[in-house]
Amino acid sequence: MSDMFNREEADRMAAEWRYIITDMICQAGSGHIGGALSLVEVMHTLYFRSMHVDPDNPADPTRDRLVLSKGHAAPVLYVALAYKGFFPANLLGTMNADGTTLPSHADARTVPGIDATTGSLGQGLSVACGMATAAKMGGGEHHIFCIIGDGETNEGQNWEAGMFAAHNDLDNLVAITDYNKLQIDGFTDDVLSLEPLADKWRAFGWEVFEMDGHDWDDINCTIEKAKAVEGKPAMILAHTIKGKGCCKVENTAGSHNIKVPDQEAYDGFMGALDVQDVTLPY
Repeated sequence: MSDMFNREEADRMAAEWRYIITDMICQAGSGHIGGALSLVEVMHTLYFRSMHVDPDNPADPTRDRLVLSKGHAAPVLYVALAYKGFFPANLLGTMNADGTTLPSHADARTVPGIDATTGSLGQGLSVACGMATAAKMGGGEHHIFCIIGDGETNEGQNWEAGMFAAHNDLDNLVAITDYNKLQIDGFTDDVLSLEPLADKWRAFGWEVFEMDGHDWDDINCTIEKAKAVEGKPAMILAHTIKGKGCCKVENTAGSHNIKVPDQEAYDGFMGALDVQDVTLPY
């Protein structure tokens, strides 16, 4: 459901989202900044160009679903949902505060628009397979999207789910790997190499695409191609930069989960962003 696209506005929005995500995490005192910042363009494209969702009817049975398996990247999903109109944007400033409806990991019980509670890594793709199977059984024409982390791909359950999806011809399932090449303990290639990742998913029976996860045209075009695949599930390897837009943490393992103990640390993270003139919605 692509709409009119304005690249200049999209670039401005991406910078604004990165500013808000960083502030949310800094205000909370800690959080998973790297994997949230790496997904900004992908998440924006999904919610504003690719997915059929209605913020006025979040339980619409015909809607597309998104499972953010790497649930620690919830800040970017919260921002997308707020900007889409699922809940007031002024709630973004409450993330992880006492009594908040926005915990640090994606929570379908408290946040309108979230389709699955996630955070236990390795489980999201199995959940998405269940949703895709149910859609097939019910005759639904909607798509199930699932975003997994590259470090998370070390989990064996992903590969069990991969076999299941291919065996059952789940061509309504589109998975996206946030391939930022880093995980909590370092570079994925050093911790447990995934390569040749594309060939592995092909061997498991998936149609595989690769894209620049920060290029608007490449993202939109690749997602549309993946949605059009017939007879098998589709995997998109999104080549991204962990911590993109914040030079203090960009492309570092230290961006996985930052600590912000005081004003000096806050100023350091916020001052490292590409943009400084954002008006916070809270």
